[in-house]
Amino acid sequence: MRTAIPGKRLRVLLSAYACLPGWGTEPGVGWHTARLMARHHDVWLLTYAGFRRAIDAELAERPVPGLHVVYHRLPFEHARFVEDGEWRTGFAEQAHYYAWQVTAGALARRLHAGARFDLAAHVTFVKYWAPSAVDGLGIPFVWGPVGGGESAPRSLYPTFSDAGLRYERRRDAARSLFERDPRVRRTARRAALAFATTEETRQRMQSLGALSVEIRSAIGLSEAEVARLAASPALADGPMRFLAMGRLLAFKGHRFALEAFASAARDGREMAGAELWLVGEGPERPALEVLVRELGIGDRVRMPGHLPREEALRLLGTSHVLVQPSLHESGGGVALEAMAAGRPVVCFDLGGSAVHVCPDAGVRVPADAPAPAIQGLADAMRALAGDADRRRAMGAAGRLHVQRHFVWERRIADLAERYRAVAGSAEARVTNTPAILARIDA
Repeated sequence: MRTAIPGKRLRVLLSAYACLPGWGTEPGVGWHTARLMARHHDVWLLTYAGFRRAIDAELAERPVPGLHVVYHRLPFEHARFVEDGEWRTGFAEQAHYYAWQVTAGALARRLHAGARFDLAAHVTFVKYWAPSAVDGLGIPFVWGPVGGGESAPRSLYPTFSDAGLRYERRRDAARSLFERDPRVRRTARRAALAFATTEETRQRMQSLGALSVEIRSAIGLSEAEVARLAASPALADGPMRFLAMGRLLAFKGHRFALEAFASAARDGREMAGAELWLVGEGPERPALEVLVRELGIGDRVRMPGHLPREEALRLLGTSHVLVQPSLHESGGGVALEAMAAGRPVVCFDLGGSAVHVCPDAGVRVPADAPAPAIQGLADAMRALAGDADRRRAMGAAGRLHVQRHFVWERRIADLAERYRAVAGSAEARVTNTPAILARIDA
């Protein structure tokens, strides 16, 4: 029987299909986890060969002691993906991810035969309904954090465009199909410890056979990012600027933000001169532009399209409130950025938003039916527009919340300790009873 040794450096095989320095979302999760985990353990990073150029360039300029990078590609891949780093999207991306996981398993076994790892962990994609390449090595396996178990409330389906509704139904069908995949179920059963990003995902992971599942966010901000965002200037009490950011997809809920803003602007003197900036691109843009005209708010809504990250963060620093009405979201890093910048967040009480946004830092609105959901968002907008003291208090609470719970360096240090505990536990299991953590509201 092995026991955890405080401070011991483990030999860890870390699977992060998506991994890119300087990025947010999935690639950022992979890179931050690998880079910072190497401070605590010797890490072999198994990632997709299409990221080699960016990772090698980063390591040439800023070496990471303790990090060994191993690249895997599928046979006969076109050079534009592997050598030029061109992105796949949609079904092609998901099919490639599944094939990569299946074929990378042989490489993982060869690596283990030589390095004799203490533990294997799956980091990205943050997706519960696919197998992992590193779950069958005969050593403790940590799965996640993974997400994807969240769904838009069916009561809101009538508000979706035809394309948005097709997406939701295809997604539901794909999850149902892959939950029956023996490879996926085997990954779940082999996890000594699993992390789910939300309660919805936790339940689905347990139904697949995962025994020990905790709720743990997959996202964070670096100490440097938190410090820079915390330096955002305090804003005057003049005309309000509301900001919504994200790809223009139906499940992101931008339609609700527009309708709520129009309602609040009609009925509230506090909203005099207020603007709503909707940042992002996507297939819903034409329909949203039509809705803006129908609502008569064209002179108060700005849609600048996709902005580079630095420019988007500057715009966040000039906004008063973030509106994030996503209907299913495992992560939602923009909410962390807003809280770190001292900006209140108005969101639906769903998915990742319900985990990340504490009550003192924003307003979580129930989304049980379209009309009450829109009214709830509008009421929150009006209330915050008319109460500068409340905005400042929420901003301060949000900054503290991020500093306590979402700084990458601290999150990975904690995860490193969990790896030690798992690697040292009898029979490679933390417990035979599911461990469920309440969502973070502190």
